[in-house]
Amino acid sequence: MTPQKATRDFYSDLPAFADFREVSDLIHYRALPDDWTLIVSDVVGSTKAIQRGEYKNVNMVGAAFITAVLNVSGGVSLPFVFGGDGGLVAVPPELLNSACEEARKLQAVSFNLFGLSLRTAAIPVSVLRSSGAEILVGKYRLSEGNDLAMFAGNGPTVADEWLKSDDQSKGFALLPNEDEEYPDLQGLSCRWEPLKARNGIMLTTILLPSDADAAEEIQAISDTISDILGDEISNFAPAHDATLKFRFPPSGLPLEIAAGARGAKRFRQTFWIYLTALIQYFCERFGILVGGYNGATYRGELKSNTDYRKYDGALRMVLDVSHAQASEIEAFLEREYQAGRVLYGTWKADQAMMTCLLFSLSESKHVHFIDGADGGYAMAARDLKQRLKGADRSTS
Repeated sequence: MTPQKATRDFYSDLPAFADFREVSDLIHYRALPDDWTLIVSDVVGSTKAIQRGEYKNVNMVGAAFITAVLNVSGGVSLPFVFGGDGGLVAVPPELLNSACEEARKLQAVSFNLFGLSLRTAAIPVSVLRSSGAEILVGKYRLSEGNDLAMFAGNGPTVADEWLKSDDQSKGFALLPNEDEEYPDLQGLSCRWEPLKARNGIMLTTILLPSDADAAEEIQAISDTISDILGDEISNFAPAHDATLKFRFPPSGLPLEIAAGARGAKRFRQTFWIYLTALIQYFCERFGILVGGYNGATYRGELKSNTDYRKYDGALRMVLDVSHAQASEIEAFLEREYQAGRVLYGTWKADQAMMTCLLFSLSESKHVHFIDGADGGYAMAARDLKQRLKGADRSTS
């Protein structure tokens, strides 16, 4: 593949597509420039945290990593993906040092803030490409001014493997900032209650084609899932009028305070967070308008701006379905797995978690990260790895 000329405007100049059914169509993707870098993160001990019932904390750390890097972007559009217990952000050379520094800051204070440790690495695209991995980027339009990056190729998977490998992470791993400075986590919010399934179950799925070059297989599987559901997949998104609940104080508010209130201004910042949450509660409860906050408008935008489905070489979805539909989808995926067409992992819970990243409410710029409760993507990934081992044994 001919290397692209790298520019800081690579992602902002990338044309967006609006139909998610085209997510595996490579016409929408471009090669990430060689001199960009993937900064990747992973929560250490996430499985034990899940067992302790702390998966909301895990989500918060994963979202905090993305927030910290985006807050030093200086207005440059960066592709990112939230993985539940970690994340990925691609940065151009001009932002590499500042992005790495924010990742190192978060590493240093993550345990104090959220009770969980974080590991991060900065892996050059050129190095991944020279090892045989490929990284293509697409841009999916959620709503006007709000896009989600989609990744094709095995680059993100390889980067994640290197991050978690003691041998391969050498030379790329970022070390915690010894000064324990705090990163800028402005915009990271956690005010909505968990999204309780209205249809019966929140089904988290990760679908990976057995042949890395057969991305069209993902679309065929997605179409079959839609047939099983009897409707468009978008109608089974977790964020729905029936699932969006706001109470005061929000159960997740201590995590938002941990992220945004510290130092000499801690009391004032904590008071402000509680005050704005109270105002938001009254706006939601009584339908009143305060300042630029319109509850009905915001909820409508929120439902459009969630990442309940995304693509990073694997198709990841969290769907609100009935128990019967979940069983039928899993049975179908198992048949596809036995036929050698797909690898998959699933996880079921009675609710989903939502973590919010608010860029500008006045400009309607906000994105909301969705994950299944009690493990979500982390547990679905573990389920997928078991099938991957089984597939490897059958071919050896």
